Amino acid sequence: MTQTTLDLLLSGNVATVRQVGGVGAFRRRLMEIGLVPGTHVERVGDTSFADPVRFRCRDAIVALRRVDARCVVVELG
Repeated sequence: MTQTTLDLLLSGNVATVRQVGGVGAFRRRLMEIGLVPGTHVERVGDTSFADPVRFRCRDAIVALRRVDARCVVVELG
């Protein structure tokens, strides 16, 4: 399986969260919104300026800045 970061996931692709980076409150916030290892995430599109990026995670749409999405390692497939 191929691993990449969440910001590089293409629109319509589904991946599984493998690792959540960051430290302290930032990392905890990513996990509180559902980005925990084992969770399936689908990229559902960009906003008009391509930042933030929208993802479907646990029946919710989550918008993350690209720099924040870069902290989440996912596995394709």
